[in-house]
Amino acid sequence: MDSLEKQLICPICLELFTKPVVILPCQHNLCRKCANDIFQASNPYLPTRGGTVTSGGRFRCPSCRHEVVLDRHGVYGLQRNLLVENIIDMYKQESTSSKPAPQMAADQPICEVHEDEKINIYCVTCAMPTCSMCKVFGAHKDCEVAPLKSIYQVQKTELSDSIAMMVGNNDRIQGIISQLEETCRAIEENGRRQKSQVCEKFDHLYAILEDKKREMSLQVTAEQEEKLNYIRGLKRKYEDHLESMTKIVESGIQTMEEPEMALFLQTAKPLLHKIGEASNKSHLEKVERGYENMDHYTVNFKKESKAIRAIDFIGDDEEEEEDVLGVGAEEDSHTELTASGGADGGGIPAYPPPLPLPQPAPNTLKNIGSS
Repeated sequence: MDSLEKQLICPICLELFTKPVVILPCQHNLCRKCANDIFQASNPYLPTRGGTVTSGGRFRCPSCRHEVVLDRHGVYGLQRNLLVENIIDMYKQESTSSKPAPQMAADQPICEVHEDEKINIYCVTCAMPTCSMCKVFGAHKDCEVAPLKSIYQVQKTELSDSIAMMVGNNDRIQGIISQLEETCRAIEENGRRQKSQVCEKFDHLYAILEDKKREMSLQVTAEQEEKLNYIRGLKRKYEDHLESMTKIVESGIQTMEEPEMALFLQTAKPLLHKIGEASNKSHLEKVERGYENMDHYTVNFKKESKAIRAIDFIGDDEEEEEDVLGVGAEEDSHTELTASGGADGGGIPAYPPPLPLPQPAPNTLKNIGSS
């Protein structure tokens, strides 16, 4: 059926012959309308009446370029090919019974150059649809043409394949976008988790520093209280000694006012003995110079500060080390406590040195004020 259809296609409109079909002297067939269009285009100056040529003329066959000479009847003087018309009728009936005929669009476009011609062929050379007159006499007369139906099917298939490919590409891109969104969520979650771990590590470090600060403060407080208790006790001893001395002075003043010599002598000797004993301060302790100083608790954190500033994330090939400041008694030795009186400025033990023992004063009688 396809080969038969090719034999029944007009070389001008590239569609099935439209009755009446005329046969040219060269035995090629044309639709009468197509033959008339060719004749009018080839003989534009012949007089016409009502769109019909009233005198003879000539044109060339579009299939073999044979010159066709017409009489005064023009195209209407050509003989009709009834056989081809009957074959077309039989072919149309057979096509209608085998499959539904494709519905032509009611708004089929019109050629811009030939306003009465519909666009019914496709110029393969220029890749654009055109009309039959453009192929015969117009800009596409030297171009290769094809029926609209065949090009329509080819390009429709290409477009369908392209759309399917684009849909596949869009699906893949959407999958990539979903993966990227999931990656963003994973990055955010991992970032929150790692920041939480970093904060926990620093909170642990803060807790270690607070414990160490409290421990060292307690050491200073312990020696402070010990020294204060010693000084306060020594102060009470001196106050008691001063009170007893004051009473002896009052007794001496009263004795000095006694007019009777016998009574005076009876009370003076014991009073002198008491004064001698009271003047002896050998039983009273003395505070050494610098006893109140607490500079031996000076703290130097240069090493620790440098280590803290060097805190950073460990690499993949590094092993996690212990905390910078350390925990327990082993790390206590790393804290440098510098004594102010040391010659080399080196560290001293964390615990304070024993309190200096007071030295006894010379066993001589001295006034209280001279001490």
